[in-house]
Amino acid sequence: MKRLIVPALVALTFLLLGSARTTHAANAPKHATPAAAHPSDKPAGVDSLAILERAVARDSSKWENLYRLGIMLIDRDRPQEAQRVLLRASKARPGHVPTLVNLGAAYDALGRATNAQETYREALKIAPDDTVATCRLASSLYSAGEYAQSVDLLRGLIAKSPTAYCAYFTLGVAFADAGIYKDAIRMWQKVVALAPNSPEAMSAKESIDVLERVIKTVEGPPSGSTLQTK
Repeated sequence: MKRLIVPALVALTFLLLGSARTTHAANAPKHATPAAAHPSDKPAGVDSLAILERAVARDSSKWENLYRLGIMLIDRDRPQEAQRVLLRASKARPGHVPTLVNLGAAYDALGRATNAQETYREALKIAPDDTVATCRLASSLYSAGEYAQSVDLLRGLIAKSPTAYCAYFTLGVAFADAGIYKDAIRMWQKVVALAPNSPEAMSAKESIDVLERVIKTVEGPPSGSTLQTK
């Protein structure tokens, strides 16, 4: 069977850039940026990123603003700036796991896998059972070619936390990349079952559709069946 690289790499990229921040961003303070007194008082088209940048420029000592700005910069595909901001946020609040995980994500987006993995491991020393940090470390290891170590890490996570859907997602990436499409589909179906409204589930559904079409193309109709035409 011919290996289908593109969907797997798209899924892996999605995980590297998305899952940790969407999971951990919920830990950010609710009021880190100024709120308008009334919806009508807020000018149309105000850029929340620009507001945060100005707030940080005025006072870079506030962790809340640094953290939220770093996440927003990752969302805007500005990893170099995100890395600098999140590093400052990490120094402002040492040992804060979501900050470390998102800093690792910024390093990964910059292609600095060694720095990313060191940062994820630092987070796991503080919170050994953090599923997002574990999944991000596994994804980073996988993208760096450390396949066996990545898969072992994911299987260990599933053994401890059977509902850790990010682990099934990344295992699906590994299976798809290896050309083991049916197992990839099975892993991604677990993601959809466990977290149907998550960004990972949306990506999993798309990848399942692609792989199912590929399998049908390669294998053809089931043995003994006849195609009916109108």
